[in-house]
Amino acid sequence: MLGNLIGGFITILVGTTLIGTVADEIANAQWVNSTTPANVTGAAATILDLTTIFFALGIASVGIAIAAQGLRAAGMMGV
Repeated sequence: MLGNLIGGFITILVGTTLIGTVADEIANAQWVNSTTPANVTGAAATILDLTTIFFALGIASVGIAIAAQGLRAAGMMGV
């Protein structure tokens, strides 16, 4: 139980630390410099824009899973 909590908190800490870097690299993929857009258009640009959101949702799901596991172990939440 404690090992899962520590591992989960480390995962959340690393994920939240890296989210800025992920967003910067996505912006770099979309722009050659601050004024010239790269050759990413249409659906590819939309999916690339959503990558940061999906990364953040993944980090949030780790937190939710840890909370649910802790509540289940304490007997406060059913199956």
